[in-house]
Amino acid sequence: MRVAFRADASLQMGSGHVMRCLTLADALTAHGAQCHFVSRAHPGHLLELIQQRGYKVNTLEAHVKQAQPAIKIDADIGGNTQQIEPQKPAHAAWLGSTWQADAQETANLLNNLQPDWLVVDHYALDQRWEAALAPSYKKLLVIDDLADRAHCCDVLLDQNLGRHQQDYATLVPVHCQVFTGPHYALLRPEFAELRPYSLQRRRAQTTIGQLIITMGGVDQDNATGQVLQALKTCTLPSDCRITVVMGLTAPWLQNVQELAAQMPWPTDVVVNVNDMAQRMADSDLAIGAAGSTSWERCCLGLPTLMVVLATNQEPGAQALEATHAVRLIGIDSDIAMQLPLAVLELSNWECQIRMSQAASAVSDGQGVKRITQSMGAVNV
Repeated sequence: MRVAFRADASLQMGSGHVMRCLTLADALTAHGAQCHFVSRAHPGHLLELIQQRGYKVNTLEAHVKQAQPAIKIDADIGGNTQQIEPQKPAHAAWLGSTWQADAQETANLLNNLQPDWLVVDHYALDQRWEAALAPSYKKLLVIDDLADRAHCCDVLLDQNLGRHQQDYATLVPVHCQVFTGPHYALLRPEFAELRPYSLQRRRAQTTIGQLIITMGGVDQDNATGQVLQALKTCTLPSDCRITVVMGLTAPWLQNVQELAAQMPWPTDVVVNVNDMAQRMADSDLAIGAAGSTSWERCCLGLPTLMVVLATNQEPGAQALEATHAVRLIGIDSDIAMQLPLAVLELSNWECQIRMSQAASAVSDGQGVKRITQSMGAVNV
């Protein structure tokens, strides 16, 4: 099986799209698939990381978009074929190109590869791009979080809590398989492997001895720095240790390192870690951004104080709080006021246990296996 991935990372969109595609690629590769990536060289890209993970990556250069005439397409929506002129995606500016130019560049690469599956994880791409690429692949899997644009795919995955198949009823063809919710979250296998250890450890831990901060690989607005500043006013055990996880392209990395050196508790700043599951399993409390990492923390039952860093994260974050799996602090501007009170609340062991149990019920870490099965890579 040959699989091509079209996903980008940048300072604006973060690293999550590429990272979850890498997780799926790893699982498919383990079952004999040949995986290739197509990614645009935005500022903050992850091209080198993709190569380090052992995958061939075809680079699309970032360039200034030029206006293109509107094009109508035949769309199979809800069982009816219609010629329509789709609206531009809300995140179209994230592409760094016109969709027409991106489609042509990608087609030039895929025509040689002729993949059995094309996997697309990009908020700026919709059915127009997918239809233009149709001759270049056999089947299409779209990974989405927004349910705000139409697709012409065979499989659609939206791993967010509170999302339902019905949300895509008018956005995908009738033959499309739609998988929704954290039951299908794309987590690396070590999270499921460490789940029993992590859950057992929480039942025996009564204080916050290890705190982990994960505000995304990029953290363009330096929410991490705000968290560290707010923590200085919090009541934490004297023997508490703090770990801050960041990406190598994070623009505020040096500033965070300087703040870490001034903290009242030993504070380590680590970059591009490959043992995130172990670090989370060994932590008693997380302060983290909403987004894909939420399902990793849930799988391990890690109590979390959550910060929303993007508008599109709000529905998922609110759904998580409704299950009591997280304590939602709010947006980054709320950190200074809300964090000290939230840390005090989570200092209560019974509160930690309740949150851990609620979180662990959200995701079991087996989602990537379920999706590879849907693609025919694993026998059911």
